[in-house]
Amino acid sequence: MRLLRTERLTLEPQLASHAEEMFPVMCDPAIYEFENAPPKSVDSLRALYQRLESRQSPNGFEQWLNWILRLQDGTAIGYVQATLDAPGRATIAYELGSTWWGKGYASEGVRAMLDELLAHYGVFDFYATYKARNHRSARLLSRLEFQTCRPGPETPHLLSDEVLMYKGM
Repeated sequence: MRLLRTERLTLEPQLASHAEEMFPVMCDPAIYEFENAPPKSVDSLRALYQRLESRQSPNGFEQWLNWILRLQDGTAIGYVQATLDAPGRATIAYELGSTWWGKGYASEGVRAMLDELLAHYGVFDFYATYKARNHRSARLLSRLEFQTCRPGPETPHLLSDEVLMYKGM
C-alpha cells in the first residue's frame, strides 16, 4: 500500500499505531446514527487495526486495504477502506467524524482510493452499501457516480434496509 495525497488530504495506510488518535474520531456518536457501534476502547480499536494490518483475510480470499484520512495539518478525520474479494472487484466503505461532514473530504478521499485501486490493483468494479435512511451516504455515492443496483448471488449478506450501489470504471 502506498501513501496517497490529494489537494487537501493525505491517505495514510492504516496501522495499529493509529488507534489512539483515531479513537476519539471513531467515538463520534453521529457516525452511528444508522448502524454499528463505536469501539469499546483504544485497545479494542488497536486490536482491530492490528488484524487489518495483515491486509488479508485469514482464509486468504480477501485483500484488505485501509487508509487513514488526514488533513494537511496532520489531523486524523476518518478512514476509507476497500475489500478486494474477487479479481477486479472491491467493496468500499468510509467513515469520517461529523465535524468534517459537508466539506467534500469524503468525496476527495474516496475518489483518491478509487483511482488508486484502478491504477495499482486492477479494480474496475466497485460496490458500496448503506442503510436506506442514510441520505448523506446516498448523496456521496451519487456524486461519485455510483448507481443503485440489485443485489446478486455475491451479496447474500445484504439486509432488507440496505441499498447496494455500483460503479464501473
